[in-house]
Amino acid sequence: MRVTIERSNLLKSLNHVHRVVERRNTIPILSNVLLKAEGESLEMKATDLDLEINEATAAMVEQAGATTVPAHLLYDIVRKLPDGAEVMLSNDRDAGSLSVISGRSSFRLQCLPQSDFPELTAGTFTHSFRVDSKVLKSLIDRTQFAISTEETRYYLNGIFMHTIESAGKLMLRAVATDGHRLARSETEAPAGAEGMPGVIVPRKTVGELQKLVDDPDVAVQVELSDSKIRFNIGGVVLTSKLIDGTFPDYQRVIPTGNDKELSVDRATFTSAVDRVSTISSERGRAVKLAVANSQMTLTVNNPDSGSATEELAAGYEADPMEIGFNARYLLDITGQVTGQDIEFALADAGSPTLIRDPAEPNALYVLMPMRV
Repeated sequence: MRVTIERSNLLKSLNHVHRVVERRNTIPILSNVLLKAEGESLEMKATDLDLEINEATAAMVEQAGATTVPAHLLYDIVRKLPDGAEVMLSNDRDAGSLSVISGRSSFRLQCLPQSDFPELTAGTFTHSFRVDSKVLKSLIDRTQFAISTEETRYYLNGIFMHTIESAGKLMLRAVATDGHRLARSETEAPAGAEGMPGVIVPRKTVGELQKLVDDPDVAVQVELSDSKIRFNIGGVVLTSKLIDGTFPDYQRVIPTGNDKELSVDRATFTSAVDRVSTISSERGRAVKLAVANSQMTLTVNNPDSGSATEELAAGYEADPMEIGFNARYLLDITGQVTGQDIEFALADAGSPTLIRDPAEPNALYVLMPMRV
């Protein structure tokens, strides 16, 4: 193999693919990226056996061929080369190393044969549809913070994507929950999504996808089956296994009878929660909201360090009430709200609270209260 490529193109593609590679691997080949030069492009592929990413970038191929080299090492080398440099990658068919040459810099990296590199067999995809990256990014951004990190409840370690009939329209809906909070976002289902199976997209896949859908003008081709999902984003193909489990019936935890309406300026509320929670313990993180007569009082008590209170104006006409929340969870939700105000629908101090963004009617959040 002998190929010359611009540093910026190589770095951009390596930046996408090297993230999939785990830093510690018991199987040596999984630490490597597959480089395949043919035609007028260099194709790069990395996998952790659950997730596979594939990207081709323009290159000048003098001699076609393929090999695998340590992904993080190659990425670090290319990252440290000067801007505007050209990089030559070459190896002999029999040699166990790859030369990386740029200007006066020269590196030799140990290779493992292409034949050792595992393929994530995709199987047959039963459903396929296109969605704007901006729409997909919105679905992910508004829900991913609520994904559970508790490995024992593995079926909550991802975003549940499915279609559902709502107000006479078929919607593509994303839901995530960790048992303490729930985030739901939806958009009109694109053509081809009808009848798709409900799938749980793993947390790591969601994280990679978030980084790849930054360009708002790109359409993403989504293909899925019962066990795999594939995203085709520009020149990048991301294939992932799905979480094999049943997502709980989240509809049951979304309250419908919360009749105490509370509205507050989002920016003022966020800053106030952030300020008073400074005093809270890392373990507790509880902030008490007392609402009455168009006023809200935020209180934090920490026996080890002291207390904090702050008052702010709020739209609230119902009976006075007090309720406690985890401050970090509150800030996670307010960080997703784009409108000027944030709306709460409350029931009592022990029941789940519904939170809405008036500027984004397709998003909805549920937060469990804390004892304070």
